[in-house]
Amino acid sequence: MPLQLFIGNKNYSSWSMRPWVLMRQLGIEFTEVMVRFDSFEPTSAFKTTLAQVTPVGKVPVLIDGDCVIWDSLAIAEYLAEKFPALKLWPNDRLSRARARSLCAEMHSGFGALRQHATMNIEAHLPEVGQQIIQNKQVQSDLKRMVTMWDECLQQHGGPMLFGHFCIADAFFAPVAMRMITYDLPLTDTATAYVKRLRQLPSVQSWIEQALAEKDFRSFEEPYRTSNTGT
Repeated sequence: MPLQLFIGNKNYSSWSMRPWVLMRQLGIEFTEVMVRFDSFEPTSAFKTTLAQVTPVGKVPVLIDGDCVIWDSLAIAEYLAEKFPALKLWPNDRLSRARARSLCAEMHSGFGALRQHATMNIEAHLPEVGQQIIQNKQVQSDLKRMVTMWDECLQQHGGPMLFGHFCIADAFFAPVAMRMITYDLPLTDTATAYVKRLRQLPSVQSWIEQALAEKDFRSFEEPYRTSNTGT
């Protein structure tokens, strides 16, 4: 039985994007189950559908036979164990430790950037970006993000953070989408990295499908009242 990956709307669900891009980029076969965001109330179709597969009621969820894994980082670690030949983490011990640290930092940090620059792939909001970058916490988050990217790229020579594509790049792909949507200021090195991430076949495919959704969810839209003309 193939792996099943439960995800939310591609336009909005940054957490879903991580394992989807990881699996698609590395050729791991899976069946996608998209659970549309209708609301996050306990009685919503989204919550009631996910309650049948996971106790937390959130996406993403990976199902492998009778094994159910939720949370994007847990899914990534499970896949790394299941497919060791694909080298989902960097080869050497020190780089693996660094990559895990960066993923954990992305997973639990950058709260201001997440809050003020929500993922919205179909939107182009540079004027909003100019406003939110005035926030000191957003500035701090962005500075830290750019610093970690620049350091990794300089140390490993690119094209990805640790040379070849790995879990760390999948984890930062949704952030790259935010950089594009809000036209946030980056160094030349970070800008080039965002462009390379966007050009990955898996990321291009996710973007194309996100644009095709045309499913405006007002509760996911702090800056727009419709998607007309975007």
